[in-house]
Amino acid sequence: MTMELLLALLALSCLVALVVSAPLTRGAVIAAEAETDARRAELEAAKEAKYREIADARLDYKLGKISPSDHAATEGELQSQAVQILRDLDDLG
Repeated sequence: MTMELLLALLALSCLVALVVSAPLTRGAVIAAEAETDARRAELEAAKEAKYREIADARLDYKLGKISPSDHAATEGELQSQAVQILRDLDDLG
C-alpha cells in the first residue's frame, strides 16, 4: 500500500509539474515567434531600402551623373544585395 501511495504521489507530482511549466514553454514559443516577426520586418525594410537604392542608381545613370561602367558595377552589387535579402526572407518561411 505504501508503494502504491508513493507511485500515486509521484504521478501527481509529475502532472502538477507539467501543468505549472506549460506557460513557461509557451512563453518561449511566443518569444521565438516575436523574434522571427521582428527579423522579417527588418528584412522587409531592408528590401524596400535596397529597391530605392537601385532606383536611385538608375536615375543617376539616366541623368548622366555616373558612367556606364560605374552604373553596371553599382547595379550588379545592389542587385546581389537585394537577392541576398530575398533569400533571407525565404529562409524565414
